[in-house]
Amino acid sequence: MADYDYDLFVIGGGSGGVRAGRVTASLGKKVGVAEEYRFGGTCVIRGCVPKKLMVYASHFSEAFDAAAGFGWEVGDPRFDWSKLIANKDREIARLEGLYRKGLSNVEADILDTRAVLSGPNSVYLQAENRTVTAEKIIVATGGAPNRLSNLPGSEHCITSDEVFQLTELPDRIVINGGGYIALEFACIFAGLGSKVTVVYRGEEILRGFDDDLRENLHVEMAAKGIEILCQTEITSVGEADDGTRSVKLNNGNELVADQVMLAVGRDPTTKSLGLDVAGVETDERGFIKVDEYSKTNVNSIWALGDVTNRVALTPVAIHEAMCFIETEYRNNPTKPDHKFIATAVFTQPEIGTVGFSEENAARQYTKLNVFRAHFRPLKNTLSGSGEKMLMKIVCDAESDKVLGVHILGPDAGEMAQTLGIAIKMGAKKADFDRTMAVHPTAAEELVTMYHPDYQIVDGVRQS
Repeated sequence: MADYDYDLFVIGGGSGGVRAGRVTASLGKKVGVAEEYRFGGTCVIRGCVPKKLMVYASHFSEAFDAAAGFGWEVGDPRFDWSKLIANKDREIARLEGLYRKGLSNVEADILDTRAVLSGPNSVYLQAENRTVTAEKIIVATGGAPNRLSNLPGSEHCITSDEVFQLTELPDRIVINGGGYIALEFACIFAGLGSKVTVVYRGEEILRGFDDDLRENLHVEMAAKGIEILCQTEITSVGEADDGTRSVKLNNGNELVADQVMLAVGRDPTTKSLGLDVAGVETDERGFIKVDEYSKTNVNSIWALGDVTNRVALTPVAIHEAMCFIETEYRNNPTKPDHKFIATAVFTQPEIGTVGFSEENAARQYTKLNVFRAHFRPLKNTLSGSGEKMLMKIVCDAESDKVLGVHILGPDAGEMAQTLGIAIKMGAKKADFDRTMAVHPTAAEELVTMYHPDYQIVDGVRQS
């Protein structure tokens, strides 16, 4: 240790970086963690957490409407955007404080500065104009929204970084993108009262998810008044004197909006990070290349989380951090396991999914049994809502192993977490069948679908 200032130095104060730093310091190691913006990273500061708070806020408009069917008389509800933002900011500040407290409690050095690699074992701290050395270095700088710099007028647009600090709720918003971030915000703004238009160049929204989920989500979102324009692209964005945006499309049409949000993917935050100086290899998009243990081609440098282009989810970055600690400090070589990761998409209706989609499973297995239930949840019978719920189980017909479960509807994300345990353990459809139902719940459908709706044989659906 005498040769280095730190046993471990972490660049990036997000969930993965802080977990690696905090647990390593708790083992008695000298640790430094540098963050140039705010501790907590994308998830806590400008991602999952504030977004979920906004999701909750957006649910109330439908809840007020539904209340009448259950005997409640609700007055004319009013929504205050500024109050939501202020309350959200207060909660995010509290959470950031907990991240800092966790590090200080184990005596890790908290460094509020941009840090860049200056060699395989050295880091330059820009705000302090000094260089420190470390035996091991972790890069966990995450990603940032793609700002489409080649799009004429992109400077008039916002991304998920700015959306949480808007001073007022837009009456009309155009969202460019068809992934989960775009669709979650489309539902948030629609629920809060905005007129929402989604523009997506693909054939159907939510690429990479099960086709049933994609198609049914499209139907339900459209029923809520969200306009979804697939196979359409924005060609330019202009700003008028009154602050409104004019959005020109490749089909010749033009939209007028108060805000335009770009949600077309994220890029790694690796520019000017000194990776080339340290000799760390990246791919053509700038993501850091790592081996099965998150180590780069440089023996003293590791990379965790979104910056590595593996699975861009907060719990995954935390898992990768714990695997690093097991491998490097507990003499227990452990590879991150990226199989069967349960995922939630907080649209309205919500999505919970784990395992293979029907389409992916059909490419890998000869024969599939597909179980499917599409129904109106009990709550909607009195609320007056016509929204339906979808549940789907994909099984290998040969082994009876459950390959994937997909849910569209209320609390789907909560169900997906529990289902993730079962799928990870290798559950078979027979295990689902012999599990007693909890009645009356929507989730009981998962254990009462005894006969497949159809089979897929050699990639072809059988009638």
